[in-house]
Amino acid sequence: MGQSLRRNGLRDRFDTLVMAGRLVDPETGTDRVTDIGIKHGQVTAVGYLSASDGIRVIDASGKIVCAGFIDLHAHGQNVSSDWMQVFDGVTTALELEMGALPVGAWYDRQAQQGRVLNYGAAAAWIFARKNVLAGVELDPSLHAIEMMGAGTAATNWVTDPASSEEIERIIAQLKDGLREGAIGIGLPNAYAAGAGVIELTQVCQLAATYDVPTFSHVPFMSNVDPRSSEESYIRLIGYAGATGAHMHVCHLNSTSLLDVERCATLLRKAQSMGLRISVEAYPYGTGSTVVSAPFFSDPEFTTRTGSTYRHVGLIQEKETFADRSELLSASAANPAALVKWHFLDTERNSKHRDMLDQSVLYPGGSIASDAMPWVQPDGSIYTGEEWPIPASLSSHPRSCGTFTKFLREYVRERKAVSLPEAIAKCTLEPARILEASVPQIRKKARIQEGCDADMLVFDFDVVREVATFFEMNRPSEGMENVLIGGISVIENGRLNTSARPGRALCGALAGSHG
Repeated sequence: MGQSLRRNGLRDRFDTLVMAGRLVDPETGTDRVTDIGIKHGQVTAVGYLSASDGIRVIDASGKIVCAGFIDLHAHGQNVSSDWMQVFDGVTTALELEMGALPVGAWYDRQAQQGRVLNYGAAAAWIFARKNVLAGVELDPSLHAIEMMGAGTAATNWVTDPASSEEIERIIAQLKDGLREGAIGIGLPNAYAAGAGVIELTQVCQLAATYDVPTFSHVPFMSNVDPRSSEESYIRLIGYAGATGAHMHVCHLNSTSLLDVERCATLLRKAQSMGLRISVEAYPYGTGSTVVSAPFFSDPEFTTRTGSTYRHVGLIQEKETFADRSELLSASAANPAALVKWHFLDTERNSKHRDMLDQSVLYPGGSIASDAMPWVQPDGSIYTGEEWPIPASLSSHPRSCGTFTKFLREYVRERKAVSLPEAIAKCTLEPARILEASVPQIRKKARIQEGCDADMLVFDFDVVREVATFFEMNRPSEGMENVLIGGISVIENGRLNTSARPGRALCGALAGSHG
């Protein structure tokens, strides 16, 4: 419990003291009860300290203390999404798979609205492709999900290879994005699976030249050849080998569908050969994306994926689609509408749970949420700042509970991974993916002297996700104190709705932005 310990007439050493918590810091191997001193937003001491040396004291006895979680894959990117994610232990939420364009304008917009979580974005290959091939205007006022729904009247950006001149223009836009601070290149190939190998090779060569990752959604999600998930991963491995690019696999669980074992085997072999490949996954067997995603409209969707249209439905509706024509009607009405896709039945099918485990527990892999924004009953994205989040809003439960579900299910209940290993998958592993290109990240994901005070204090016996597809707006439980840059966003389990400590994380080419 926080308490004031200001001493009249004396100069205090620390703004905040976190006392007697079990500190877990995977990089140093620290796992012990100790105290932490914070001054000017940074950790300035780790060891046994005197409570009288702090202006404010957080009693963390009996609680876990660790660095805040870094989410590599968060599409929310506004205050309401930040609030729900902070209860999930997230202190840095990055839009890397989809990305943004123009990047500088995106960073400016985030700074103007004031963010709770630290934020950053990749340069959006898919938006450059829409602009160059189909003339879709790059509108920085649109949310990334809205931009994904833009330009669906044209199909050439989805299906057609780019010409040499078009590739040159796409690459130029990506270069501009990197110079404006982008954290790598977002490469959601599945939404434009017709892009050619020449184009994608040049995108990867650009990433290799600037030593930034590509955050890749592989082109095909299917259990059968041709255009299978395995073919997709062979392509990704080939790009890594041929160009030297760091290829980051977004949501291995959903892109490999029922073939995760073979896809994971291919990736591990490639890593063992020294290729720069990293992996993320989230602990749900249900995905979410826009209804206009081209793989849904494929007439062979059922044969290729093992799902029927009754496994897919609008996120805000309890019902799912009856058939392909119903999905196409929904897509025509609102191409940016969010859908859920139950691609695995982990509750009733043990084989499906094993498949999910192989992606979530992938050695050295990161946990990442693929968190979606909150949408209103009409399907539009919610931009308000009401707390609690109104019950009328909808989003995938992973937007609230990815990391706490992982801690509850995989660590506390099933003991499938140790707590230090689990914390590494939420902090150190994602940080290592970014460290070559984002200097600021080296002060995050760790509780060590000189690091940023992005910090969690949570009750391991309580921490859990609460949101479901029937009650989506329920924040996770167990996060008692969350600090970002030393500022309390959650204190004694209560949200400080006025706190806006989030800061921009930018690629090294631009330095600090905002």
